[in-house]
Amino acid sequence: MGTGLSSGVADGFQARVREAEEALSPLAARSYPAVRERPEEDCSLRTPFQRDRDRIVHSKAFRRLKHKTQVFVAPQGDHYRTRLTHTLEVTQVSRTVARALRLNEDLVEAIGLGHDLGHPPFGHIGEAVLDDCLRERFGTGFRHYEHSLRVVDVLERLNLCLPVRDGIRCHSGRAPRPATQEGAIVRLVDRIAYINHDIDDAVRAGVLSPGDLPAEEIAVLGPSGSRRIDTLVHDLVEHSAAAGEIVQGEEVGGAMDRLRTFMFDRVYLAPEARREHARIETILRTLFDHYVEHPPPGIEGASAAERVTDWIAGMTDRFCIRKFEDMAVPRSFAP
Repeated sequence: MGTGLSSGVADGFQARVREAEEALSPLAARSYPAVRERPEEDCSLRTPFQRDRDRIVHSKAFRRLKHKTQVFVAPQGDHYRTRLTHTLEVTQVSRTVARALRLNEDLVEAIGLGHDLGHPPFGHIGEAVLDDCLRERFGTGFRHYEHSLRVVDVLERLNLCLPVRDGIRCHSGRAPRPATQEGAIVRLVDRIAYINHDIDDAVRAGVLSPGDLPAEEIAVLGPSGSRRIDTLVHDLVEHSAAAGEIVQGEEVGGAMDRLRTFMFDRVYLAPEARREHARIETILRTLFDHYVEHPPPGIEGASAAERVTDWIAGMTDRFCIRKFEDMAVPRSFAP
């Protein structure tokens, strides 16, 4: 579906898209012209951002997201979030916000689908351990949003448009602010999605009961996950439309921030999570030390730190555990 042969539909595609985008907000990113590191001829049936979306969805890194943890490691059940379902939920909510604000839905979709491609196994616990290992051994560190950009730029060489790359790199609150309104949507919706969906998973896992949730914040946001997301999205859209930038209202945004603090105290950093942290740290440190001494496959010209990072961060949870068992468990005891 590249440039291909022209047809009656394809001949006028770009012109029709440009005309349709005249109805978008003046703050919206436009689909043309495409700004890529390596110039390409445009596709005659997809906008540049749609083309980026397709490249992301067809990438190997995207397929691996289905076996990467969101919060709960190796959960016993079919309904817990994975990094893939989180990615789809962020993208869906982000498109709703972009549509309501007359911003570029295709750009939001591409950023949303690509934002976590660089996340390592075992969620944020895995990120923290890999960061510690790299700082101690190489003096560098690890940030998943920066590695997501390395995945699309270097490891998979997707040659994405500049606004998509910027949105991927800047989707975390620890990163610089995104250059586009669409990137700012994904950055905020990422937090909206994971807080509410992690509550759902924590209740399902028995880590929380609905009665444990802070009453004041729940009164503001709503008693269920769907109600809370609806409240947060409406608040985001109304305040952003009035402000001309992507912002939350003070009351609703403050309630969400306090709910996030509650989740860190009761779920992310709770004793049960810390016990898992110790096990995960053992696995990742063992693999890290092994691969420093026995470099894994990697791209040409990669440093020792990059080679180890690319290999470990690309692992799914189950592949990581299998590699650890291969090294740590005598073959005579292996199942």
